[in-house]
Amino acid sequence: MNVVAFLITFIILIVLPYVGVWKLFEKAGEPGWKAIIPLFNFYVMLELTGRPKWWFILLLIPGVGVLVGIGILIDFIKSFGKWSLRDILAGVCLEFIYLPKWGFDPKVQYLGPSRSDEFREKYKANLKKSSAREWTEAIIFAVVAATLIRTFFIEAYTIPTPSMERSLLVGDFLFVSKVNYGPRAPMTPVAFPFAHHTMPMLNTKAYWDGLELPYYRFPGLSTVKKGDVVVFNYPMDADTPLCRPVDKRENYIKRCQGEPGDTLSVVNAQVYVNGKAMPNPPGEQIDYTLQTTTQLNPKIYQDLEITTNYDPNSSNPTMTKEAAATLKGYSVVKSVAPNIHPKGQAEGVYPVNSQYKIYSLNSKVPAFKWNVDNYGPILIPKKGWTVKLDSLTYPIYGRAIEIYEGNKLQVVNGQIMINGVKTDRYTFKMNYYWMMGDNRHDSADSRYWGFVPEDHIVGKALFIWMSWDDEAGFLGKIRWSRLFRGIH
Repeated sequence: MNVVAFLITFIILIVLPYVGVWKLFEKAGEPGWKAIIPLFNFYVMLELTGRPKWWFILLLIPGVGVLVGIGILIDFIKSFGKWSLRDILAGVCLEFIYLPKWGFDPKVQYLGPSRSDEFREKYKANLKKSSAREWTEAIIFAVVAATLIRTFFIEAYTIPTPSMERSLLVGDFLFVSKVNYGPRAPMTPVAFPFAHHTMPMLNTKAYWDGLELPYYRFPGLSTVKKGDVVVFNYPMDADTPLCRPVDKRENYIKRCQGEPGDTLSVVNAQVYVNGKAMPNPPGEQIDYTLQTTTQLNPKIYQDLEITTNYDPNSSNPTMTKEAAATLKGYSVVKSVAPNIHPKGQAEGVYPVNSQYKIYSLNSKVPAFKWNVDNYGPILIPKKGWTVKLDSLTYPIYGRAIEIYEGNKLQVVNGQIMINGVKTDRYTFKMNYYWMMGDNRHDSADSRYWGFVPEDHIVGKALFIWMSWDDEAGFLGKIRWSRLFRGIH
């Protein structure tokens, strides 16, 4: 995010609302400076609206505090005679416009504490609501509150594919924290509530991309670390035919294996970062080649949680190292060996499949003989790092330079052009990460499409609150042992 975009966002989201509250405080006889002290300004609002002071404690409770804060703001608006549904929506959703507007409007005056009996009696004609209006306000309030919670605090997520098995299973329902890495300000703010990118049943866009705000992330508790299970927007949704905005790209969940500035490689399915073997994730599994003298009992596969793609005669089942070790102990098993793709055998991984492969630079075109089990080494871009562009690095970093960082990238007469200027270097504006699934042979991850930019990070997976097994019988649908399990 550049300085100008940051200043514009800061003024809209922070400065203008505080200016409005400052002026409204002065109209109510309170010093304006109290408006710019976080939390204390809500305490002053409690006094001005007549709400009990103990409500301040509720502001400190995660999730609940958002709802209480909206309620206090609504009461505060009503204290200035803004009690229509239109005014309430304007004050809550467009506070950066309407709070300053009302603050500087000499006709808008403080009428008294809106929660007091005297206020209600005096203005009962204005405050009287029909049942329809009460229901409408309640629904709108709930939608706004839930949207704020999902955007800035915590959101539910469902595991749709087996790419993280056996750490996370299809049918696991997770809570994802937006606070850990810092909540991301909405980049496509005009969207239908609770719909991500597509309207259910209608199959149309659930957002309007005519207004896109610059990327900004509020401070968080930490940065993304190696080993974290992370939800992020799928980078390839930037391409045609979807061409979705960053925050409307499909949600993916993988484990971070590389941070900005790390050098990552995979050697015989073992991940190495900066030359050091990474701890293998709990439940990590790959495909094995299995040879038996006779067909195994299907219950053995079930007990060891071995995936056979519904074919009990499969010779390439997917399992953990622990399950493979147990399987070797059965007398009918002749051999069970990991199905490792050999080094030097090129497959359709990144950047072998990259559109940025070039053949016109004055150097030898490299052959990336990489595959899912023997990959790299590859250096993960870091903000401020300058890369020298040549036939080796251009295929690796071209996508990040053009698609994620918004530059025009060309090769003209054997020369690299960025935004029409000939160059052989580029300095990255963002941090990037390397994400991989724990089910290494059944995961579309960074090995296939490259780096995950920092503006695509959604949040950190915290714990499983429900787990549902579609393949089980009626009484076994709920995986009770997985409920409220932390994610490691």
